[in-house]
Amino acid sequence: MSKVVFKRPKALLPVTTHYCPGCSHGIVHRIIAECIDELGIQERTVGIAPVGCSVLAYDYFDIDFFEASHGRAPAVATGAKRARPDLIIFAYQGDGDLASIGMAEIVHSCNRGEKITVIFINNTVYGMTGGQMAPTTMPGQVTTTSPYGRDVEHIGWPIRMCEILSSLKTEGFIARTSAHSTKEIIKTKKMIKKAFELQIANKCFSFVEVLSTCPTNWGMTPVQSQKRLEEELVPYYPLGVFKSPNGDKANS
Repeated sequence: MSKVVFKRPKALLPVTTHYCPGCSHGIVHRIIAECIDELGIQERTVGIAPVGCSVLAYDYFDIDFFEASHGRAPAVATGAKRARPDLIIFAYQGDGDLASIGMAEIVHSCNRGEKITVIFINNTVYGMTGGQMAPTTMPGQVTTTSPYGRDVEHIGWPIRMCEILSSLKTEGFIARTSAHSTKEIIKTKKMIKKAFELQIANKCFSFVEVLSTCPTNWGMTPVQSQKRLEEELVPYYPLGVFKSPNGDKANS
């Protein structure tokens, strides 16, 4: 007799995604869906998808979704949560969307302590809109708008969102994880589930940044991309919990 040991989460639709081979979005989608299933919140969870690689996320989840203007997902999430505090609201954003045009929205949502959850996918590039340099693009990284590599003397250094948000006095949960290995994927699920649990308890604003690969715009194979993430991104974007409502803090 066969035994089922692995199956699609109920909150994830049985469709093929549009993501490129090696992209981490599909992994994070599954993690979110598993958390929704395990917490029993499918019927009251609402996602917010802005512009970027995440814009079609609503095609993959079996839950209600709003689409927000570029960078405005936290503002839309705030409105939805204040209108319906009984719902579980999460925004799913990329680095160009959140850390550039949406910088004001994410900082002020966190500072107000909105009871929402934000999942932030950091692949250091504008993945969907042409491979341009993002606020998170690494020093020397070649993009379509930095063909000679990011010059920190003229452009500034990559922005670290967890460090910025964890400096705010308002209570919150701020963590950075990765999706480049089995070990880190397990940790990512733990952090995302914790973020949802805090919202269910109406405790605080929660934010989980996930370091992700973008083989297409990095000009690498999936395996090369995973190696680059581990060797180049993780040292600059250290993993861990930066802030939590019980006062625990790491990587400060």
